Amino acid sequence: MTDKHTRTARDLLDLVGGAANVTSIAHCISRLRLGIADPGRVRTRQVTDHPAVLGVVEDGTYQIVLGPAAVDRVAEAFEKLVDENRVSVKGTDAAGTDAAALAARGAALKAAWKEKNATPGKLLLRRIADIFVPLIPALIACGIIAGLGATLNSLALSTHSSALTGIVPVTTALSQGFMSLIAVFVGHNTAKEFGGTPVLGGAVAGIVVHPGVANVTHTPFGHLKPGQGGVLGALGAALLCAALERWARRRVPDALQMLLVPTIAVALSGLAALMVLMPLAGVIADGIGNGATWLLGHAGAGAGVVLGGLFATLVMLGLHQALIPIHATLIEHQGYSALYPILAMAGGGQAGAALAVYLRARHNPSLRRVIRSALPTCVLGVAEPVIYGVTLPLVRPFVTAGIGAGVGGGVVGLFAQLGLTTGSTAIGPSGLVLLPLLDGSHGLGPAALVYTSGWLTAATAACAATYVFGFTPAMLADLNSPPGDGNRSFGLIRSDSR
Repeated sequence: MTDKHTRTARDLLDLVGGAANVTSIAHCISRLRLGIADPGRVRTRQVTDHPAVLGVVEDGTYQIVLGPAAVDRVAEAFEKLVDENRVSVKGTDAAGTDAAALAARGAALKAAWKEKNATPGKLLLRRIADIFVPLIPALIACGIIAGLGATLNSLALSTHSSALTGIVPVTTALSQGFMSLIAVFVGHNTAKEFGGTPVLGGAVAGIVVHPGVANVTHTPFGHLKPGQGGVLGALGAALLCAALERWARRRVPDALQMLLVPTIAVALSGLAALMVLMPLAGVIADGIGNGATWLLGHAGAGAGVVLGGLFATLVMLGLHQALIPIHATLIEHQGYSALYPILAMAGGGQAGAALAVYLRARHNPSLRRVIRSALPTCVLGVAEPVIYGVTLPLVRPFVTAGIGAGVGGGVVGLFAQLGLTTGSTAIGPSGLVLLPLLDGSHGLGPAALVYTSGWLTAATAACAATYVFGFTPAMLADLNSPPGDGNRSFGLIRSDSR
């Protein structure tokens, strides 16, 4: 007897054209990401209609939205089935010839597909995101421990408990260890992403945080401070290191490469970091921090409306990745990103819009089933199943979700404008999961209250806006029409329709 996840994997494998049509398998928090040799063999409509599928996205890879509760086990079963299928046909000449022809045919289609949807700007943003995204688990862990430490410190001060006072340094060490060296990890990932040796990227980024830079006084910009420029300086230094390493490998004789290539790369990029990149990145980092503080302090409500309302659209366009280094810089220099909770209002808007769709599509059991499955994960911070399975295919609810998110962002921004700033000590989570990662000008408690108020406001406003303005009479008739009459055309989002 096979479990439901294995059955889902078997169904999906058949619908995407079998193991021979799958060139790669990966998954993120809610999507199964497949490389497809021949997109023409994929039965997308049947994939979309599968009971376990919340939506489909075609953007470089074929992405099947399954939700966080199922994607890990389905992906594991899917990969096992693909491996078993390939082993079973191994050695068959005809099958091998067919697979080779299929791969050759699909390669051309895939290249054209990628060229159409991958602009240089988007590719660069994705590479920058790939530098920071692997750091998110550590940021989350350190953020939660830091919040726990702040709570214990408050209790120690109020109760004069020596036991609690002794624990606080432990939580500080646990939470700040990673943050003190985050620049090194950024340098490591930057070199890896841009074709250099990761450890060399980490080595040159380590210069940024080394205490000894305080003794470097003869620079065009005067004295340096350890950590000056932070993650931005580390990113620039590692990027230069990778470029110098590639340059040196083409010119240094093979017999001397092990000795000279890393020396040239680290020495020259390290010198550039000390003389130029650290001071320049420091100015940029200070500008980001001061700019965010000024924006929220002088126009917090308006900024909240714009940022909260447009964030889901930025995600659809892939432009949200440009914000990741900004969040990381704010967290590194201020302890939290005051922009992130405002952007997280997008999840509240999506949840409210999905609830309105559920109420309006009373005679559409399949869509209501998708919403029942996706809505709890949205409340907990994973909005992708709602976006790709409900609001974006219907278009108008996606717009009204943005309206609600803008209202919630305006609430959070207004409090910041009044002096009660709410920030996040990590990036990645949203929804209710973000609560233990909050901090702000008045601590965790007020920050959590402001964030929750904003999120509930976003959900309520989006629900009301979607219920009233999210449907035309024709849309409602389509959504509530009897099964099997050719209507209910939702669930598939292609990248060229964004």
